[in-house]
Amino acid sequence: MSAIETFRAETRAWLEANCPESLRGAAASGELVWGGSQVEFANEDQRLWFERMRDRNWFCPDWPAAYGGGGLSPEEDAVLQQELKRLKCRPPQINLGIWMLGPVLLEFGTEEQKQRLLTPMTRGEVRWCQGFSEPNAGSDLANIRTTAVDEGDHYVVNGSKIWTSYGDKSDWMYALVRTDNSSAKKQEGISLLVLDMHAEGVEARPIDLISGKSSFCEVFFDNVKVSKDNLIGPLNGGWTLAKRLLQHERSAMSKFGEFSLPTHFDLMTILGDYLPDADTPSDIALRARAQACALDEHAYNLTVQRMGQQARARQDVSGIAAIMKLVHSEQEKQKFELLVDAMGHRALGWDGDEFSEQELAISKAWLMSYTQTIAGGSSEVQLNVIAKRVLDLPDAPKGGAK
Repeated sequence: MSAIETFRAETRAWLEANCPESLRGAAASGELVWGGSQVEFANEDQRLWFERMRDRNWFCPDWPAAYGGGGLSPEEDAVLQQELKRLKCRPPQINLGIWMLGPVLLEFGTEEQKQRLLTPMTRGEVRWCQGFSEPNAGSDLANIRTTAVDEGDHYVVNGSKIWTSYGDKSDWMYALVRTDNSSAKKQEGISLLVLDMHAEGVEARPIDLISGKSSFCEVFFDNVKVSKDNLIGPLNGGWTLAKRLLQHERSAMSKFGEFSLPTHFDLMTILGDYLPDADTPSDIALRARAQACALDEHAYNLTVQRMGQQARARQDVSGIAAIMKLVHSEQEKQKFELLVDAMGHRALGWDGDEFSEQELAISKAWLMSYTQTIAGGSSEVQLNVIAKRVLDLPDAPKGGAK
């Protein structure tokens, strides 16, 4: 037996023995554990799975052991991910720091920053949020106005961020700030800072949505002092880091879809429940759409695996990441539109005993699928990004095409 085959056998045995049965399968809303200083567990199984994976150093299995990672090779990490997926193990914790900031710190951070910031991530001790969007800088991040003024041994930050997911529950934020207003190009005066959400002058205000639930916040900074050793990368070099972070953000958004309940539903099985005979032209057409969706989803998952292997090999996947965010968002929307069409009036429930849990979940996921075509860069913006930065197409001539 080869070394990788031995590793697979050992990994499979460990997961079988340590992942609680109740945490194998898709998670419903509110059933995921967020790492942080105030981590909460809904039950004992969640706590056990969290602690076992933490102590195994598998929160970040492919990170260097020096920073609390598992030290696995790319081949070993690929095996671990395959075995986790085979058992349908839920993630032991959700942590935006691990998914987005961590890889950037590994590439651009100083040794001191890696030791100070990465190790708490690998222990699930710090919850991170992202401070990018502002009231007048959403899709065009170069318009940010939050400033960080040099005051000798520290910066003073003033401004605000909006649509900050779970800002009121987070311990730290990684944020884009303007450190130079003199540059002719807006992108050249931006830096990346990390800051303590509990620092004096930081206020996170939840944003109420029409649904009655919201994970979004507006965050205000009023003369917040931030140590200079919290500057990530070069001064005024934050735009390059932001593009790298957004590459990881798009992958992270796909992860949320993988962990949610409806995405684990088998399309053909559901259609069999609502279209048992499928003998009408409309039913046959729905099944054809379902088969196309299933093929597209399978192709997407294979491409994600390839992208992950390329990223672990330190290859540039920024272009394909931009494409995959667009593809995944649009595929999810098409899938849930298909489910709604097949379920008819059974897809119109919002609450109540007259609808099944699955039907209610699909109804909400259908509505949520539209938000995914906006969050993290709208599909229209993504098309522009792909055209300019991936395909290197020229801008349209002024005055329109002639």
